[in-house]
Parts: sequence; C-alpha cells; structure tokens
Amino acid sequence: MDYAKNILETIGNTPLVKLNTLTADLPCLVLSKYETFNPGNSTKDRMALKMIEDAEADGRLKPGGTIIEGTSGNTGMGLALAAIVKGYKMVCVISDKQSKEKMDILRAVGSKVVVCPTNVEPEDPRSYYSTSKRLAEETPNSWYVNQYDNPSNAKAHYESTGPEIWKQTDGRVTHFVVGVGTGGTISGVGKYLKEQNPKIKVWGVDTYGSVFKKYHETGIFDENEIYPYITEGIGEDILPKNVDFSVIDGFTKVTDKDAAIYTQRLAKEEGMFLGNSAGSAIKGVLQLKEHFKKEDVVVVLFHDHGSRYVGKMFNDEWMRDRGFIEDEITIAADLVNKDNHKSLVTVKTEELVSHAIERMKAYKISQIPVEDSRGFVGAVDEADLLRKYIENKDMSNLPIKEVMHKPFPIVNKNAPIEEVSKLFNKDNNAVLVSLGEGDYRIITKYDIISAL
Repeated sequence: MDYAKNILETIGNTPLVKLNTLTADLPCLVLSKYETFNPGNSTKDRMALKMIEDAEADGRLKPGGTIIEGTSGNTGMGLALAAIVKGYKMVCVISDKQSKEKMDILRAVGSKVVVCPTNVEPEDPRSYYSTSKRLAEETPNSWYVNQYDNPSNAKAHYESTGPEIWKQTDGRVTHFVVGVGTGGTISGVGKYLKEQNPKIKVWGVDTYGSVFKKYHETGIFDENEIYPYITEGIGEDILPKNVDFSVIDGFTKVTDKDAAIYTQRLAKEEGMFLGNSAGSAIKGVLQLKEHFKKEDVVVVLFHDHGSRYVGKMFNDEWMRDRGFIEDEITIAADLVNKDNHKSLVTVKTEELVSHAIERMKAYKISQIPVEDSRGFVGAVDEADLLRKYIENKDMSNLPIKEVMHKPFPIVNKNAPIEEVSKLFNKDNNAVLVSLGEGDYRIITKYDIISAL
C-alpha cells in the first residue's frame, strides 16, 4: 500500500503548472512551481521541517521543547504542523499587518499567537523580531528558529525545491523568478540551479518599502527606502543572512496595488487561488518581459494559498478602500454612491454654534450646511469656527446665523465631476448634490481627491 506515515511526508514534490492567459504576450513558456500543494499550503513547509530536523540533530531543540518564531504566517504554519507530529509546543510572533485568516489558522493548529505592531524599527522591543528573541530567552527549554539567519532555510530549498525544478523541466529551465523575504527560497534554489547550469538567470521580486533591490545594485543599505507597505510575504527592512546576493542576477519591484490586482487576476483568469506574493511574482515576470526569448523556460514560484487573504485581496471592499479597485467616476451621483454617503447632516439658523460643534464631533465631519424654512441659506465649517473662536471665545452661545458663510453650491446628480471640481476654491470646501425629491448629499474636497 502507498501511503504517508504522517503529514510531514507529503511535503515537497509539488507540480509545475503552465500559465496561459496572463502570460499570453510573453514569447516564452512560463511554468509556476505550485507550492500550495504542500500540506501547510505554502513553500515554507519545506524549510520549517528542515530547520526543526537540523535543530533536533545538533541538540538545539530538545524533547518537549517550545518552538518560538517571528513569522508572517506561513513559516509558522509549517513549524506548527511539524510541532504537532513531533510533540513540541509552538509560539508564533506575528505582525499586525498580516491577515486575520493567517492568525486564525495558526491558532487552529494549536499555536499560541503573539501579535506585534508593524510600523516600528526592527530593534524596537515591540517588533516581532525583538519579541521573538525575548520570548525565547524567557521560556525554559525553548528554541528560537530565526528563519532569516538560519542556514537550514536555504539548505531546504537547495536540497528539494531546486532539484525538483531541474528534474521537472528536464534541465531546460532558463530563468527562475521568486519573491524575496527571508531569502531562503531564492538563495537555495538559485545556488542549485546555477550549479547545474551557470547560464540560468535568477530574479528576485521585491516590493516598494523594502531594501533588497537597491542594496543588490549599489551595496547601499538605504534606510530612506524603508516605509510601510501592504504586500505580505516579501520584502524586508533588514538584510537576512539567508539572502545570497551572489546567486541573484537582479530584482524587480512591484507595487502594492499591482500585487493585489494580479493576485485577483490569477484566480479569475488562471483558476489559481493563491496568496498575495503570487500576485507580486507574476507581475514581476511580466515586468521582466524584455529579458525572455522564445526558447526560454521561465519558472516562477508561487508561495501560498488564497484562503489566507479572503478578507484582503479577495475582498472588493478592502481593495476599494485602498484604491486598488478603480470604479469609474464620471458624474456627481457616482461619487456619493461610491462612498455610500449617509443622510445629510444640517443645522438650523437659530441653533447655537455649540450644537454645530457637537454634530461635527458626533458625525466626524468638517462642514455643515445651514437651513431654514426656505431651504439652504448658509454653511459653517471647522476653519470658520476656529477663526471666529479666536476672535470671540464666547461664540459657542451665538446663533448659527451670526457665524455662517454663504451656502454651498448645489449641483444636479448628473453633473460631470469636472464641473463639480471647479466649484471648489479657497472660500468653498463643499458642494451639495441634489438626488431629487428633496434628498441631498455632500461632496468635499477629500471626496474629489479620493476619486482621482
């Protein structure tokens, strides 16, 4: 009978799958190394098992011990599966930018999850790097994995992923493209492939906010390049020891928006339900088009599964909030429908200024139309109120009609956005949109800017 003795024996030997639609304009054959077929649904299963086995062999990890690691989620999953089979406890330290699905999955397989802030320096005690190290020091019989600098990471891919790609392509692979995070995959696979054929080109996919591309090209670690980014699983604000720049021929950077859009396109156009870094990887391949010839065989590695991103890249509302989905905005009605504006908040001429201020606070708005029995007769905004407060500290007890300025312009719901935009100036911060039957909505400068 043919069966695996435990789940760990199913790691590796993932298929190569041809891309068809997204790569139709490329002259070459593009094959994806489809790593979601690993039991933990990511390529990280390979190195997680290797790191544990090597730590067991040299005594760093002892029976009944606790495994502690800072992870973006996938390495934690691989470690957790191995911990279950081998009888270890697992603590995953994860940054708060990672998807809720990743955190839930780690808890589902018995791991303790510690969440740390993303936007802090690596040396900050709150960072997931520092927190992982601290927990390892404080926890008896524990082992800090440190996938970034652990040589078993790259070694796993040198021993398994690289040989698989070479064998599956019958030695015809000419380019290997992969997103770079800890550096283990690109370094291990790249080293093995170049040993078989030094002419093979190895390309890393980086993200904006990460230091890899510039460092590879100039040798300069530019801290000005480090800033928050959305893409998960690739890019770093440090230089992990696992990144062997000598086997990398170049990097291409992919934006957060392109990574998210192409993650969706892989699912919708190729039937490949994959993670965020796969979107970066395939967009990176397309950006490298000029480097490929007709006879080339390009292998791109897809790291993980789309189930970990259903609340993000596969959620249109999340995509829309970040400007990754571009709804066509041509008329005023498009703008108020897009943002699902609620009923218009107004004040009456005889109400006190304090009432307007309370309403601004309650609804978190900056301007309010003023009305009386005839309709809209004026408006107030926070800049006006601040200016008048400086002049008169007792203004909160004045009626609105004494501090209001002229009313906001009113446009029909079918007014072109270009015409609406012209109504904004230094004296006017909003425009009212008539939807008919006495129903009005407000458009602010921020709404116009958001629609650009």
